[in-house]
Amino acid sequence: MTQHTVPDGLVIVDKPSGFTSHDVVAKMRGIARTRRVGHAGTLDPMATGVLVLGVQRATKLLGHLALTEKEYLGTIRLGQSTVTDDAEGEITASADASGVTREAVDAGVAALTGDIMQVPSKVSAIKIDGKRSYARVRGGEEFEIPARPVTVSSFRVYDVREATTEDGHAVVDLVVSVVCSSGTYIRALARDLGAGLGVGGHLTALRRTRVGPYGLDAARTLEQLQEELTVMPVAEAAAAAFPRWDVDAHRARLLANGVRLDMPTGGRSPVAVFGPEGRLLALVEEHKGKAKSLAVFV
Repeated sequence: MTQHTVPDGLVIVDKPSGFTSHDVVAKMRGIARTRRVGHAGTLDPMATGVLVLGVQRATKLLGHLALTEKEYLGTIRLGQSTVTDDAEGEITASADASGVTREAVDAGVAALTGDIMQVPSKVSAIKIDGKRSYARVRGGEEFEIPARPVTVSSFRVYDVREATTEDGHAVVDLVVSVVCSSGTYIRALARDLGAGLGVGGHLTALRRTRVGPYGLDAARTLEQLQEELTVMPVAEAAAAAFPRWDVDAHRARLLANGVRLDMPTGGRSPVAVFGPEGRLLALVEEHKGKAKSLAVFV
């Protein structure tokens, strides 16, 4: 019987709606036949699109990848607020949004672009004093989440559609794209845009189109992965995501033995170190001019 070996690497999944990120990890453990699967950057169950999974030794990359820029396509409904700031939660308030002008929308979007302070959605996995925020909401607690700095480098409105809800409320649906830093809540942007316009808002659809350098073009559905497991080798994945530093065999040996090498100057961290034959050796960051290992792959 042949030994089933799973290559170390990243699997870029096109997450289906209705699955938690953990559901996808559980599925991948079955497909790849290994427990060593993790994910970078959670997606809400409602959302679809790029979810980066690490298999075997590539799980060491995930924490560092989670910090990269994300890109989304979404639909924001103006005129209704919900408890979760998205379509999963019950509606808490409705207002007539038919009077909202395109100019007002553009001004609201502009105010939420750039370096902003954002209060995360209450029904979220953020921990407050060690307890997850959504657990506090379910327990009926009253609490405030502190605002935190996020960067929205691009927030664009592609389409504005007027609609009427089943109960006769005039709402406005905006099709938007957002490029933002890690930790930005798109449903909090929807909530804040609606609040700023005085009519309330929530997110009705969300698709993540990119995480760092990995886009939908590289993503596969769970069905496709079930048929053919497509793994991006860990060296290729690291080369795509981080600045590259090639070292000779001598320095590769020193690095493998825990010696802190002098770093080339001006690098932003982390940096992927490659040895001869393009082998990925480690992920390092500069610490007082020396290479400090974040993850070792040899």
